[in-house]
Amino acid sequence: MKEVIAVVRINMMNQTKQALTDCGIDAFFAHEAQGRGKGFANPEVLEGAEQGYIEAAALLGEKGKLYPKRLVTAVVEDDQVACVVETIINTNQTGRPGDGKVFVVPLSDAVRVRTGETGARSIA
Repeated sequence: MKEVIAVVRINMMNQTKQALTDCGIDAFFAHEAQGRGKGFANPEVLEGAEQGYIEAAALLGEKGKLYPKRLVTAVVEDDQVACVVETIINTNQTGRPGDGKVFVVPLSDAVRVRTGETGARSIA
């Protein structure tokens, strides 16, 4: 069992939901998030801004802010991971910075609260 966590553009959420459903993944979570990648700001300018240099803070401008994103989380069987990751990439890839990231995390177990089912039965 794996947890697939994806950070996607906010305007791509509807396409991502539909693509996951088409891939056979109907159960997932979507959370509002904010963030930025390391490519959005010069680290030297960031360091100067953190040290209180007004000139550095002014250089950051729009590059230093956090951007609205969506965090999509799906817990799937190991054999579904490739489909989910490929689907998220194919749906969200524009070739521009900010397309997002996908993380795959191993899970040892899951429990359905209503029935007490564990493992694969709890996520089916």
